[in-house]
Amino acid sequence: MTERAAFVLTVSDRSARGERPDASGPALAERLTALGFLVERGVVPDDEAAIAAAVRGAAAGHDLVVTSGGTGLSPRDVTPQALRGVIDYEIPGFGEVMRAAGRASTPFAALSRSFGARVGSALLLAVPGSPRAAVESLEAVAELLPHALGTVAPRLGPEEEPANDGGTGGAEEPHHP
Repeated sequence: MTERAAFVLTVSDRSARGERPDASGPALAERLTALGFLVERGVVPDDEAAIAAAVRGAAAGHDLVVTSGGTGLSPRDVTPQALRGVIDYEIPGFGEVMRAAGRASTPFAALSRSFGARVGSALLLAVPGSPRAAVESLEAVAELLPHALGTVAPRLGPEEEPANDGGTGGAEEPHHP
């Protein structure tokens, strides 16, 4: 299979103004590269329109888009609000897994508004802005990425066939009486 393209978007007023170096973007890019992705990066301020525009553009040319920052509770943390207008649908399990993993380090991880979603034919992950929490969140869902990307952003090569599994991507549907 060909290498997948990822875009890491750091959301930070101070980094966008050049007042603080972006630390989470390079940390995420390093981990994604180790996972086999070709990675590009960008930085935008904590502005809903700027975030939405950057994610739309990145999703058009990348299989995976990871935003870092703006998932907390302060008034400037607007990443989830910006992304709600861009996503096709949320994938709740990603946020659940990221918060559960984060709680092993700090109880405050429960306050994160991190989540995963589909944007067109791209997978989106919104993770916290601290380098440690960002990489920890990515690491928590890393084993899910190949299957999720194969479902959300399929790439059919000579050896790959589309799954005909009723839309579950190979996952068993729970039986409800």
